[in-house]
Amino acid sequence: MTEHHVHLPVAAQESVGDFVDMAVRAEELGYEAVWLPETWGRDAVTIMTSIAHATEDVLIGSSIVNVYSRSPALLAQTAATLDEVSDGRFRLGIGPSGPAVIENWHGMEFGNPLRRTREYVDVIKTVLAGEELEYDGEYFDVSGFRLRCDPPEPAPSVDVAAMGPKAVELAGRFADGWHALLFAPDALRDRLEDFERGTDLGDSERSEQEVTLSLTCCALEDGDRARHLTAQHAAFYVGAMGDYYRNSLARQGYEDEADAIAAKWADGDREDAIALFADELLDEFAAAGTPERARDELEKFTAVDGVDNVSIGFPRAATPAEIDATLDAFAPE
Repeated sequence: MTEHHVHLPVAAQESVGDFVDMAVRAEELGYEAVWLPETWGRDAVTIMTSIAHATEDVLIGSSIVNVYSRSPALLAQTAATLDEVSDGRFRLGIGPSGPAVIENWHGMEFGNPLRRTREYVDVIKTVLAGEELEYDGEYFDVSGFRLRCDPPEPAPSVDVAAMGPKAVELAGRFADGWHALLFAPDALRDRLEDFERGTDLGDSERSEQEVTLSLTCCALEDGDRARHLTAQHAAFYVGAMGDYYRNSLARQGYEDEADAIAAKWADGDREDAIALFADELLDEFAAAGTPERARDELEKFTAVDGVDNVSIGFPRAATPAEIDATLDAFAPE
C-alpha cells in the first residue's frame, strides 16, 4: 500500500515554527514522513533539527539538499547528526537541484550533475558506514579521514532526486531510493523502468529501495481556487526555473505546452501561462480541486505500481489555512 507523506512548503513561511507546526500536525494526522526541500529560504538542517525535537514518530527527510553548496563529507556528517537527534528517524535526499539555483544563488557552475551526484552518493555512504575515506573521483579526491563520532547504526538511507532517464537509472543503481517530481502517471511508469534497470545493474535490492513521488496537491471547498493555486505553482516551475522542468515536460510528450508556458511567463503574461496549465494538463501532474475531486485525482498516482510513497506538497502561494485544509483532506485513513 502506498504511504502518504508530506512535502513541506518550498516557499518561505513566516517562521521556523510554522514548519514545525505543520510537521507536528502531519504526525498527528498519521502521515508517515515529512520531507523538507531547501531552495533559497531558511536552511533545511536547522528546520529539520527543530522538527526532530518537536516530534516522536514521523520520519524526517530532506527532499532535497543539493550536491553543490555543501561538500559530500559535510552532508554525511549532517546526516549522521540529524539521525542522532531524531533517534534514527532521518533519511537523506540529495540531488542536483537546477542550474538556476546553483549558478545564480550559489554561484557555482552546474557542470555534470550526473557524475557529481554519483560521487556524493559514494562519499556519503562511505562516511556513514564509518569507513576511512579513500576516494579519487572527477570532482572529489579525498583520503585519510573517517567520521570522528560513532557512525549511526543503521546508517540513514540516501535517496537521489532525478528527472531524466540516465539520472533515474543512476538513482536505482547507487542509491537507496528515488525522489520523483513533476511526473504524469504514464511517464512515471517509464522512469520506473529506468530505476529498476539501475537496480539490476547495481548491488541494490529493489525491495529495500523506496520510490517517493512529490506531488503538488491542493484540496479546498473552493475548488477553483485550489486549481488556480496549483496551476500557478506548476507554471512557475516551468516558466521561471530555467530549462530543467520545461525539458522534463518535453520528455513526457508535452513539449509544445511547455514551450508555450515558458514563453508566456518570460513575456510577463503570467495569467496566460497559468491558464495553459489548467484543466487536463493540471490533472496529469497534480491533485487539485474540491476535497472529493483532489482525492480522486490522487488515486491516479497511488495506483502506479512501484511508487512506494506519495508526498503531498502544496502550491507556493497557499496560505497556512489552505495548507492545513489540504493536510486534512489527504490524511491517511
